[in-house]
Amino acid sequence: MKKKKQLSYDDYFEEESDGTFYFVAGYTSGGAPYGTIWEEILASELILRAAVKNDAKPAAELIRVANGDIAELLTGKTKPQNVRDTLALYFREDINRFSYKNIWIASVMDKVAGLVITYPGEDAARLDETILNRLRKKQGNPLKSFDQEADEKDYYIDTLSVHPKFQGHGIGTALIKKAETVAKEKGYKRISLNVAHGNVSAKHLYKKLGYTEEKVIQINKHNYDYMVKILGD
Repeated sequence: MKKKKQLSYDDYFEEESDGTFYFVAGYTSGGAPYGTIWEEILASELILRAAVKNDAKPAAELIRVANGDIAELLTGKTKPQNVRDTLALYFREDINRFSYKNIWIASVMDKVAGLVITYPGEDAARLDETILNRLRKKQGNPLKSFDQEADEKDYYIDTLSVHPKFQGHGIGTALIKKAETVAKEKGYKRISLNVAHGNVSAKHLYKKLGYTEEKVIQINKHNYDYMVKILGD
């Protein structure tokens, strides 16, 4: 008989299951895994909720991974731990782009599985001023502003991030749809996002959800496709 694997919280997947199982409870006499499958868990346990300050630690890592060198620019740090710590600080504050007040959390079994950061494009400069002031005081950074990422008329999806262990199960799509619902509730007719110019798979997903490429912009010296969706009633 195959010896049972001791699972930690991070073992969401059994390697042999191709992502079928959320939790492997054990193995049959033939060595096949059995347990709770993803569809069962997500049907009952996926919750989309407003972020709270206590989400700072897992949220900061999701933000760091999704933003890459942009996170380094906005924090003035390069070491991953320092970037995370600064993002967690931003997260707990009330006014900046990474504030918990701009974030919706996807929670599964009370764990942060993903998040979406979204706000009006017209608020971007105001939200970034807090970050710029910090960088000026802490590091003498001469930056007057960051690259403009969103048109002022749009409701903007700044960051979409799903933990790797939870990817491929529709959580990202659910978060995008939540952002669209919020945008419509606030009276916006357009919602937008940026995707790295070479990220073909992400662009394919967004196109399936109704987003179209409007222009190419530069963020931190990299090309991004600015994609827009017209929101219906």
